[in-house]
Amino acid sequence: EACILLGQVTATSRHYVDRLFDPDPQKVLQGVIDMKNAVIGNNKQKANLIVLGAVPRLLYLLQQSSSSLELRTECAVVLGSLAMGTENNIKSLVDCHIIPALLQGLLCPDLIFIEACLRCLRTVFISPVTPVQLLYTDSTVIPHLMSLLSRSQRTQEYITQIFSHCCKVFVSAWFRTNTTPEHQTVLFNHGAIQNIAPLLISPSYKVRMQALKCFSVLAYENTQVSMTLVNVLVDGELLSQVFVRMMQRDQPIEMQLTAAKCLTYMCRAGAIRTDDSCIVLKTLPCLVRMCSKEHLLEERVEGAETLAYLMEPDVELQRIASTTDHLVSMLADYFKYPSSVSAITDIKRLDHDLKHAHELRQAAFKLYASLGSNDEDIRKKITETENMMDRIVSGLSESSIKVRLAAVRCLHSLSRSVQQLRTSFHDHAVWKPLMKLLQNAPDEVLVMASSTLCNLLLEFSPSKEPILESGVIELLCSLTQSDSPALRVNGIWALMNMAFQADQKVKVEIVRCLGTEQLFRLLSDPDTNVLMKTLGLLRNLLSTRPHIDQIMSSHGKQIMQAVTLILEAEHSIEVKEQTLCILANIADGNTAKELIMTNDDMLQKIKYYMGHSNVKLQLAATFCISNLIWNEEDGSQERQDKLREMGFVDILHKLTQASDPNLSDRAKTAMQQYLA
Repeated sequence: EACILLGQVTATSRHYVDRLFDPDPQKVLQGVIDMKNAVIGNNKQKANLIVLGAVPRLLYLLQQSSSSLELRTECAVVLGSLAMGTENNIKSLVDCHIIPALLQGLLCPDLIFIEACLRCLRTVFISPVTPVQLLYTDSTVIPHLMSLLSRSQRTQEYITQIFSHCCKVFVSAWFRTNTTPEHQTVLFNHGAIQNIAPLLISPSYKVRMQALKCFSVLAYENTQVSMTLVNVLVDGELLSQVFVRMMQRDQPIEMQLTAAKCLTYMCRAGAIRTDDSCIVLKTLPCLVRMCSKEHLLEERVEGAETLAYLMEPDVELQRIASTTDHLVSMLADYFKYPSSVSAITDIKRLDHDLKHAHELRQAAFKLYASLGSNDEDIRKKITETENMMDRIVSGLSESSIKVRLAAVRCLHSLSRSVQQLRTSFHDHAVWKPLMKLLQNAPDEVLVMASSTLCNLLLEFSPSKEPILESGVIELLCSLTQSDSPALRVNGIWALMNMAFQADQKVKVEIVRCLGTEQLFRLLSDPDTNVLMKTLGLLRNLLSTRPHIDQIMSSHGKQIMQAVTLILEAEHSIEVKEQTLCILANIADGNTAKELIMTNDDMLQKIKYYMGHSNVKLQLAATFCISNLIWNEEDGSQERQDKLREMGFVDILHKLTQASDPNLSDRAKTAMQQYLA
């Protein structure tokens, strides 16, 4: 039975395709019209016709100058209908070069035909499988589309929709890499703003909505566009005021949200101040409103993510948001109800929302992260929300990578609080899932997770001990070998925090695990942050005398070599100061100080820095000498004599007159060692 049926379907489909090749143009036209009626709402039929090769023939007929205008228009309509099917349909159409054929069709003067081509192009371009670059291959296309905007409401709707889908900024919003605004720039340079702005007051809702979407994608992370938008007038009214009007409660939710996004992006790009009333009194409350549970899932997700982005850099907005409409407790609902009872009108909606519930959790974590990034009271409020820490902990092991990333961002934000590290972080053993997350995660998760780990390893954090016992050193040492500078910084930073006032056992383990080769590779790292943290690690390793002597007895030669290289190279004041502080620590060792005393080249360097124009470097170098000549220690007399012969006493004498009180005090203290 099934076989016969399938045969019949294919036979009827074959019949439709065969009619496209009839020598009689009238029969061809009738064939296309019949095909149009057959495919409406019938995905199976669409797929069959594509497989049987209808697309190349339809495109041929569409492009033939001998075809009647009516036939060409009907071909465009059928192609548009085929494009409405599955993603595979779209792929097949794109592979048949439908895009250049339709773009070529736009040169025809006939409006009905142009609209049919645009409708089909719109359907193809809004699909995620279509490469947006195809809109930009031919540089005459964008200006031509701009010129068609004035033809009709339909051309306005389709063209702005095409623009808003084909204006991609290549960046993931949460992992700040450089954005490449090439599409925004192309559209901007071809007058997108002047051409699209008047459409915001079109009588057609669809046109207004698509124009608004266009502005939101044009303004995203783009200062040039945003600065221009601020000064645009639409019918005598400032654009920002038009957007504010579109956010009023009586407007459709989609419009309120998109207008709020436009103002958010303009604000983040520096075109509107964060304390402007259109942000504080209009945009922020509108976005908070979107988070309430009577809205649809995707509205709540978009509202929360946009709000998180709006206030990310601004503590004042974070404070205002945290006290608006009980936002902190409203977000707790994101973990409970994927959809409100009122929104569930059908079983399909419920099914959809259950499948997408993880997006709500992701959005809530992002918003909590943004809310709590600066203010201690807000962090306390977040951690005291019902089961919050448990939710974050389970978020760290969810299957969705986006949820894990958002949960770890949230954790990182809260880990900036000494209070939270001492209380809720400890009570919930947050470090365990965090360590698990670090085992094999993509780089963006690793960066956030390792930053959080750095905070958990600060000396006052009660999690520091259990983390040490869990074999974290190996993991951090492997991070220092990453290609990503951010991961190298975090790995070495965590080791630096770990080495601070640590037991000898921990320090030896760090040196053993990192290996001297890697340590010295990091000391010549091109990234200054990596270098600074590595020097910080070395300084923490070389503290307390027995530790200094032990490490210098096994690695002294290499460490002295590294110090020499850094002091001789072109480095910032901070780097040199940190290096001289390490030298001062070495000078404090019992046996280690001989490595400096027997190295005349190094002593000359110290002398040079004592006379440097920068006070910080003078201070650090004087500290070195002070440690070398300290009285109560063995051999201090010989060291004092040698340094006197090298002219250090004269320099110290001069420094006692220094204008900086710290420097003159330190020089006086050193001079007293000679007088004692």
